[in-house]
Amino acid sequence: MKNTIRNIIFIIVSFTVGFTILYYIFSNYNEAYLAECAIKGITKEECDFLQKIKVDFWSVNPLWVITALLAFTLSNVSRAMRWNLTLAPLGYQPKLYNSIIAVFITYFVNLFIPRMGEVARAAALNHAEKIPVEKAMGTIVLGRIMDVIMLLFFIAIAFLLEYDTLWTWLNENMEIDKKGGGLFSNLIFLVALSLGILGFAVFIVFRKKIMETTIYKKIVALVLGFWEGIVSVRKLASPGQFIFHTVFIWIMYFVMNYLFFFSFEPTSDLSPVVALMVFVFGAFGIVIPSPGGMGTYHWLVIAALGIYGVNQYDAFSFANIAFFSIQIFCNIAFGLISIALLFLLNRNYVPKYSGLEEDKNSNHA
Repeated sequence: MKNTIRNIIFIIVSFTVGFTILYYIFSNYNEAYLAECAIKGITKEECDFLQKIKVDFWSVNPLWVITALLAFTLSNVSRAMRWNLTLAPLGYQPKLYNSIIAVFITYFVNLFIPRMGEVARAAALNHAEKIPVEKAMGTIVLGRIMDVIMLLFFIAIAFLLEYDTLWTWLNENMEIDKKGGGLFSNLIFLVALSLGILGFAVFIVFRKKIMETTIYKKIVALVLGFWEGIVSVRKLASPGQFIFHTVFIWIMYFVMNYLFFFSFEPTSDLSPVVALMVFVFGAFGIVIPSPGGMGTYHWLVIAALGIYGVNQYDAFSFANIAFFSIQIFCNIAFGLISIALLFLLNRNYVPKYSGLEEDKNSNHA
């Protein structure tokens, strides 16, 4: 009961933060839009920013949006296939449809409780395939590590292709206070560092008693399960396939972003390089813990498009088109369908595994 109440509160707070950021951005652009209308002699009644956003939505070419959603879907199928490759060395061979279902549940849960989707993914596969959550989480962590590497790779490409443009933007928008004392003058950093040192000292002094506690043993078991999942990459039967899926997932993410450009007239003539910059900026917006990147994604995508001359109002419309198509329509629809299929397709399904599990059974015999 306490966990349910806590989760509800967390969801409310999370969405409140996301909507607040989004409303703040909307309010600022709405004021600027009204000011421009006043300069042009257009009355308030004829100048409606919200109406412009609605018109922009209806002007979208649905064929390009559907194509972008298809690229997103292919990336998730590939993610599920990659996940199965990392589970195989542990002795598990889940049905591909169960892994796909679990992946879509990830996005659905992340939309409501940021960063909890991975836990939900492991729990979903545990429900369907009886794979221990900690081992599934270990392989998920491995996948996330590869995702970070790929994100850094795309950032590096963006820097190489648009170094001057990007560096100018960073200097203008993220100027660091040169009068300050650097990292060690940051109060939050100093408090975190002090707490870390204090915690380490407490553990050293009372380590024997701490190591005997149930919670410590559970943490150790969890960490060992994570580690077993991470090192499973060394045992992959097809490391080439693992690398292929990792690259394919992120290429599809980029392709999805580029295809959205064609769906909206003000962005339809922009180059793949611009799409790369918007993709990188947008990725940072989604990484920030708000519901699906609500607000933060919009702010960074608008900034990226602004670098290339797209006016802020059209950029805001584009950010909404991409965000609501994927995060709201696709992830909610696919998430709800996946939750239903998780139970419907596995009512009478009993997983049977080879490899490690059979070896364990034979050893016990």
